[in-house]
Amino acid sequence: MEILGKILNSPARVKIMRLFLSNKSKVFSNKDIAGRSRINTETIRRELKLLESVDFVKKRVTGWAFNSFFKFTKEFENLLISSDTLDKEAITTCFKKVGRVRLIIVSGVFIKNKASRVDLLLVGDKMNKSKIQDGIRKIEAEMGVEITYATFTTKDFIYRLNMRDKLVRDILDFPNEVIFQAKELSTQSLKKA
Repeated sequence: MEILGKILNSPARVKIMRLFLSNKSKVFSNKDIAGRSRINTETIRRELKLLESVDFVKKRVTGWAFNSFFKFTKEFENLLISSDTLDKEAITTCFKKVGRVRLIIVSGVFIKNKASRVDLLLVGDKMNKSKIQDGIRKIEAEMGVEITYATFTTKDFIYRLNMRDKLVRDILDFPNEVIFQAKELSTQSLKKA
């Protein structure tokens, strides 16, 4: 129980643990961890020291790696990875100020479907690419995985929808969840196209 008590005491630790559990075969430098989790390097050093003390991570020549012999791997995967990662409000909030968003659809990592080509689809107008990338990085930091995403203008999306574009069809025809939808892009029109 002492290990569990140490581990579950910090939001930064949870982000770092998700990163390692989602990328078990990778080695990360402190700089990589900071970039992926959006945590300052001092906090990372402190958290890695603690995680090393409970055998969650191991120091390698080029950085840090998940310890495949960690005895609570399955339990933490269930708790941090397999649990519901879909927070509709948080996802919508990440993209509120990127422009005039008309549609947000999630699939892939958000709904535990590894076969999806795209995890997130954003449709809108006058969208700022750097703000979109910032929103993506925030979500990636929380989830510990890289997100594959696509963006379209409303006009381009409707055109591709009507042309039965393969990427758009792959997103809509396979498991997905609509997080946000403007009136002009109703669910019915998406399913019928």
